Amino acid sequence: MKGISRTELPGLRLFKRGKVRDVYDLGDSLLFVATDRVSVYDVVLPTPIPGKGAILTQMSNFWFEKTKSICENHLLETKWEKMPTQITAFPELKGRSAIVKKTAVFPVECVVRGYIAGSGWSDYKKTGEVCGIPLAAGLKESEKLAEPIFTPATKAETGHDENISFERACEIAGKPEMEALRELSIRIYTMAEAHAREHGVIIADTKFEFGMLNGKITLIDEVLTPDSSRFWPAEDYHTGGGQKSFDKQFVRDYAASTGWDKTPPGPNLPAEVVEQTRAKYELAFERITGRKFEE
Repeated sequence: MKGISRTELPGLRLFKRGKVRDVYDLGDSLLFVATDRVSVYDVVLPTPIPGKGAILTQMSNFWFEKTKSICENHLLETKWEKMPTQITAFPELKGRSAIVKKTAVFPVECVVRGYIAGSGWSDYKKTGEVCGIPLAAGLKESEKLAEPIFTPATKAETGHDENISFERACEIAGKPEMEALRELSIRIYTMAEAHAREHGVIIADTKFEFGMLNGKITLIDEVLTPDSSRFWPAEDYHTGGGQKSFDKQFVRDYAASTGWDKTPPGPNLPAEVVEQTRAKYELAFERITGRKFEE
């Protein structure tokens, strides 16, 4: 199977290309297309993961449905048979596209951490804090925190996202808005973490994006996917080190092992890394949704 690295859709106006998604302007709405691009350390790698975009789209759709009692979301249409002919004219979009509402996007990423890992672990080792939040002394890598913490980050179109304090996020997006985003993010994470754990997956951390529409905060972009979250198999969980994963940590680890300096261009991925990454994403989807993945 050949992955889709880039879409070209004659007749549709490109709005922007993100690290993974190509977004088209439909006038009063947007078309989100999840490609098979993979980014690590905020650099898009030259090798796609075939089927990845469809997995991300369908997992996000699952979570958008599950979280709609907590927060409104941007979905308008996900069913292929109900999409307009200007979209169905491109069969390669099936299963990996959604029509969504336009929102005024908040310029911060809303990160929730339930476990100490990744950049949070790096910061904790240096300062005993994550994004200005003091944590208990003596935590081990991958340890569960007493309560989930909200650790916002800047959103970078190019280059690296940067962890920031809640106070800095308030300066960027407004204090009442950030307080509301913090409360919603932690509620969504707490619900999702409980659901996933029942199905053998630990969600160690995740990031959300939100927009404002008609005066209401709206959950947008992707939700609780292997690209935006750290997913660990519950049966292998242990403290004191890194974990086996169902997310792109596997790709990060390979890329780092090549001696790459984390600046463009990234390394090509060998076939076995591509295949194992696809299998991990698919397994995460099937455990969490309880459904067989079908492209």
